[in-house]
This record gives sequence, C-alpha cells and structure tokens, in this order.
Amino acid sequence: MHPMLNIAVRAARKAGNFIARNYEIPGSVETSQKSINNIDRDSERLIIEVIQKSYPQHSIFSKESGKIAGEDKDIQWIIDPLDGTINFIKRLPHFSVSIAVRTKGHTTVAVVYDPMRNELFTAVRGQGTQLNGYRLRGSTTRNLVGAILSTGFPCKSKQHAPAYINALAKLFMQYADFRYSGSAALDLAYVAAGRTDGYFEIALKPWNFTAGELLVREAGGLVTDFTGGHDFISSGNIVAGNPRVVKSMLFSIRDELSERLKL
Repeated sequence: MHPMLNIAVRAARKAGNFIARNYEIPGSVETSQKSINNIDRDSERLIIEVIQKSYPQHSIFSKESGKIAGEDKDIQWIIDPLDGTINFIKRLPHFSVSIAVRTKGHTTVAVVYDPMRNELFTAVRGQGTQLNGYRLRGSTTRNLVGAILSTGFPCKSKQHAPAYINALAKLFMQYADFRYSGSAALDLAYVAAGRTDGYFEIALKPWNFTAGELLVREAGGLVTDFTGGHDFISSGNIVAGNPRVVKSMLFSIRDELSERLKL
C-alpha cells in the first residue's frame, strides 16, 4: 500500500469510529451549533494527530483549522472530518470522512470513509479506485435517458438558485432521475462505484470534493467545471461522471448557466 494512503486510511478509520460512537450513543447528538462544531473539531484533531505523527513536515488544509503550514510546501493534506454534518445531526446515517493528498498541485491519494456502512473508498493516482479492497469502475450509461444523477442544492450560494433550478429542470426533462444525499464526498464515491451515473453541484469547498474527484477519475470517469474545463478546483462548480454522461450533462445545462457560473 502507498505509504501516505496507509496513513490516510488509518486517520479516516480513527475519526470514523469516533463519529460512529457519538452517533450511536443515545442523547449524545444535540442540535446546538456548539455540539456540531465539537464533533467536527474532535474528528479533525484525531486525523491531524495521525498525519503529523508520520509526516510532521507536510502542510494541511482542513475544514475547521484552515491552512496549517508545514516545511514541505509541495505536499498538502486536504481534510473534511465530517462531510454530511447535517445528516449526522438529524440522525440520518449518511456521512463520511474525506482525506486527500495533493503533491505539487496534483491529487495523488484519496480516502472517503463511510463509518456507518464500513465502506472505505480509496484511490492512488495511476493505480485505480477501490472499495474495501475491490477494484471499482464507473457506470457505462451512454446518455441521460434512465441515468441517475446526484446533486446538492446551493443552500449557501442562493444567488445561483435560478440558474441551478433551470439546469436541474433541463436535465430532468432529459429523463434523468435524481438523488440528493447531503454528502458531496459520498456522492462522488458513488459515481466512482457506478451506483450513480453522474453528479453536479455548485460552489463546493476543496475539502468537500478533492478526495472524491480522484476516486471518480481513477474509476475511469471525468470531472470538469460547468464549461468542460478544469477550474473546479477554484470555483467549486463540479460535473462528474463517465465521459458520455458528462458530455450530455454539459450540453444540457450550458444554455442555463449564468455568466458567473461560466467563469
């Protein structure tokens, strides 16, 4: 196993077990903002401790702590300690730990761990995607007819709501069906596993999608921004799926995009 993947798996499992224990203890989950932040922070602390024990010189970019500079600026760990926080709070058992490693601007290692189902999605650049040790390939759906697409509503970017709703309607009219799970990392992992055929979302943060993006690509899929380019790293606007589905999605939504979503 790739040495950094080994550490990422160890960190994800440790944090995932902590999250699962807190989910399963009656009365341990409260809906206050303070308790939400505590779960996120404690999970993140466990992950960072594991990483820094083996790689103290590496940089870290995490949801709660922001950027932690290390001596080695070429390697950066990107962490979402609990992707799907609202699901966790509402006791909907669909959330994940997401960890990625970027080396000189390229995502090289990815882990997305679902502690409730004990599903560990992993990828190493150039070595494919796996689920619990078994190789994954994305779907072979050829067009949007009968395709299952996942998405997330831009709740924190409501200025994009009209364009998003129009794009959603356009895809729906192409006979696509939709799922909304509340965890971007698992949405992308499911695309990699062929459980869904495509995915799109607006204004994600790097910790939401960096690991999932590598899972999709290493499973034979394609990840682009809304214009078919590669600016999703900065914009957070993502379309993912197998190449045929992505092409069909981009073609369908291109006339519905606002000028801001084309940047």
